[in-house]
Amino acid sequence: MEIDLQTPLKINEIFYSIQGESSYAGERTVFIRTTGCNLRCTYCDTKYSYTEGEMMTIEKILQVVRGYQADYICITGGEPLLQKDIHKLIHILCGENYMVSLETSGSKSIEHVDPRVKTILDVKTPDSGAADSFHLKNIDFSRENTEYKFVIGSEKDLDWSENFCRQHDLLKKFTILYSPSHGQVAESWLAERILQKRLKVRLQLQQHKYIWLPTTRGV
Repeated sequence: MEIDLQTPLKINEIFYSIQGESSYAGERTVFIRTTGCNLRCTYCDTKYSYTEGEMMTIEKILQVVRGYQADYICITGGEPLLQKDIHKLIHILCGENYMVSLETSGSKSIEHVDPRVKTILDVKTPDSGAADSFHLKNIDFSRENTEYKFVIGSEKDLDWSENFCRQHDLLKKFTILYSPSHGQVAESWLAERILQKRLKVRLQLQQHKYIWLPTTRGV
């Protein structure tokens, strides 16, 4: 793939921190947060990414990323797949042997996502207000390294997520992450429910909610 390094993307921020989610949790990470989102989830903690940001060339993004000397890159949003040229950036990062993950709501097709990427599909539950947004064909496009995340805000969300996983036979094929909606349900409550119901899922606590690194943020 021939890529023009002057191709622009609208970037909300690039920052260096600890990955708080997925099976890469705890890794030193450079986060590339894109601008723009097609959803308005009730619990969203990055509303500033809906519109705020600046145009950056792929060349400039790479310069910033390389400066942090980290092995792991997380592309997040907003919704990164709203910008078609994000695939060009992903292709270059994978080619430079970074571990790359993509956090997406699953409302846009992941068909053309580089197969070297760990794709995190954040399936929206009823309490998010966007439960009908998931693009079901993404299940067919999922690979071994695809992970499914469900943010649980209530018993209703828990039952809905369990039914979704069962209906689409996800539990035998993929890593399933259940994360308590911060401030809505206790972590211990979700842990107890997973144990009581013998769910074959992984409890995910958002590590970034428990640390604050004020010097690491910003492009």
